[in-house]
Amino acid sequence: MLDALDACLDKEPERMRVRRQTVEHLCGTLKCGMGHTHFQMKTLKHVSTEMSLHVPAYNLKGVMNILGVKPLIEAIQA
Repeated sequence: MLDALDACLDKEPERMRVRRQTVEHLCGTLKCGMGHTHFQMKTLKHVSTEMSLHVPAYNLKGVMNILGVKPLIEAIQA
């Protein structure tokens, strides 16, 4: 599987460059939007947990911006 991935990336190296930029931008936006410029915890387990809390919070924040708080609460209660 890794050989196939390497072969694909050798054919189209630009794809990985774009993917890296996209992922890094999202992670930076998530952390900065939550008021942090770096993770508060250490070790992969703790950082994973912290990120798992940031992602739903980021998504809820986006839904609140699109729908508004009142319709979101109504949708949750339904």
